Amino acid sequence: MSVKDLELNNQLNIENTDVAKLNNNEKLNKKREFHPVENYNPTENKSISGKAFKIFGISLCAFIVLLLIAYFVFTFLNANNENIVSGVFIKGVDVSGLSVEEATDKMKNYIVENTPENITLVHNDYETSIPISALSVKFDVNSAVEQAYDIGKNSNIFDNSFNALKTLISHTDIELDATLDEEQLKTALNDISTKLPDTVKESAYYIEGNDLIITNGSEGNVVNVDQMCTYIKNGIFNFTLKDRSLDIATVSKQPSAINIDKIYEEIHKEPVDAYFTQNPYAVYPSENGLDFAITLDEAKDMLSEEKSEYVIPLQTLYPNVTTNMIGAEAFPDLLSTYSTKYSTRDTDRTTNLQLASSKINGTVLMPGETFSYNQVVGERTISAGYKEAPIYVSGEVVDGLGGGICQITSTLYNAVLYANLEIVERSNHQFVPSYVTASRDATVVYGSIDFKFKNNRNYPIKIQCSVSGGIARFNIYGLRTDNEYEVEISSRVTGSTADSTYSEAYRILKQNGQVVSSELLSKDTYKRH
Repeated sequence: MSVKDLELNNQLNIENTDVAKLNNNEKLNKKREFHPVENYNPTENKSISGKAFKIFGISLCAFIVLLLIAYFVFTFLNANNENIVSGVFIKGVDVSGLSVEEATDKMKNYIVENTPENITLVHNDYETSIPISALSVKFDVNSAVEQAYDIGKNSNIFDNSFNALKTLISHTDIELDATLDEEQLKTALNDISTKLPDTVKESAYYIEGNDLIITNGSEGNVVNVDQMCTYIKNGIFNFTLKDRSLDIATVSKQPSAINIDKIYEEIHKEPVDAYFTQNPYAVYPSENGLDFAITLDEAKDMLSEEKSEYVIPLQTLYPNVTTNMIGAEAFPDLLSTYSTKYSTRDTDRTTNLQLASSKINGTVLMPGETFSYNQVVGERTISAGYKEAPIYVSGEVVDGLGGGICQITSTLYNAVLYANLEIVERSNHQFVPSYVTASRDATVVYGSIDFKFKNNRNYPIKIQCSVSGGIARFNIYGLRTDNEYEVEISSRVTGSTADSTYSEAYRILKQNGQVVSSELLSKDTYKRH
C-alpha cells in the first residue's frame, strides 16, 4: 500500500470516529430529551435528607424521654403502692389492686364457695360420701397472699418496677399450697371398700355356742386407695369437686386363703386360776380357757374340702381355782348384811329359795362388773329342780313354778343397798310382799324383768348367802376403805286409795354422823289386797 493510500485510510478512520462520536452525542441528547431533569440541584437534595433524619432523631429522642418519664412515674407510683400490683392471680383468682386483708378475705371466701361439704363417691348404683371436715383440709392463704404482695416490693426500686411492669403485661398466677390428713382419707376409703356391694368377701370365723364357724371368702372389688387419694386431693386442691361426684376406682381382688394356724392361735386360750395378793391388796379372777375339740391336723383335713362353711367343735378349759373358790381371807371385811324370814313349813317354797340362793352364793364381782339375777340364777324349770309354790298373777295368788324366789331377790336388793352399790335395774311387786316393807322389794320374771346391780367400788366383792332355819340371809364381803359411808335406808308410804298404795325409798349416806347425801331410790305403786 502506498503512502497516499495510508493517509487516505487514516483520514477515513478519523472521519468514521467523528461520525461515531456524533451519533453517540445525538443518542445521548435524545435520552436527555426523553428523561429530562429540570432544575436539578445536588446541594439542595442533600439538605432535604438531612432535615428528615434530624426530625426522626428528634422524634426518637422525644419518645425515649416520654418513655423514661412514664417509667419513672410508674416506678414512683409502684414504690408508693400499698396493694398487690396488677396482673397477679392466686390459683386463677384475680387479686390485683387488693390489700393484704382484702386478698385474704377474697381467697377465703373463694375456698368456702368452691369446696363442698362432702366428697360424693359413686360405684355403679352405690353412693357414699366423705365429709371434708374429717380430712383436716388446710389452705395456706396467708403465704400465697404474702407472695402475691411481695411482687414488685422485695428488691430495689428499679427491679421492683421492672417486675411489676412484667407482671402487668404477662400476669403471674401463684399456687395455693394445701394439705390434708392423708391417713384419715385412706382410712375412710378402706372403710368404703368394705361396704361396696360387690366387695371382696374375706374368709372369716365366729364362735357360736361350742362351735367355731369358718366361712370361705369370694372374689370381689376393692377401692384403689392410692389412686382415689390422688383423685380426691387433686379435686380438693384444684376446687373441681363442687356439685359433682367421683367414680370410685376399684381393682379386683381374691380373698385371702383360710389360715387355720392363725385362727387357732387367736382363739386358743389356757385357763387362768384365780388368786389374790394382800400387799398390795388385789384379787385376780379366774378365766376359762378355750381349745379345739379335735386336733389341728383334723381341722386342716376338714378345710381341704371345697365348702362355703366349716364347723370345728370347741371345748372349754376350766381353771383349777375359780374366783368363787377364793377364801374369805381375800375379802376381809363385811360390807353389809340383810336377812328376811320365811316359813319352813312350806317345803316347796323353801326348796325354791335354797336353789336360787345356791346359784348366787360365792359370786364374785370385779370392779365395774354388773350382776344379773336372771343370768346367774337361770331359768326356773322343773329340770332345774324348782317346785310349784304360791305367786301373784293378775291380782290373785296361784301356784307357779319357782314361786318364792323373789324373796331371795328382795333380800339381796337390801344387802346391795347397804353395801352402797349401784342399782342398775329393779322393779317392785304387784302387791306389797310380807317379808319386806313397801319400796324395799325387788321382783324378777325370767325373760322380762331382771334385777341388776353394779360393783362401783374400787375392789372386788363376794356375795355369800344362806337359806336355813327360816332365815334367808345375804352377806356382802370386800375391802373397807378409809372413806366408807354409813348407809341408812328410809322407806315410807306416801298415800293410798281404795285400790292402790304409794310409797318411796331413799338411801342416806353419812360420815361422822353427818348426812352427806340423800338419794331417791324409787317411787312405787302397789295394788291393795
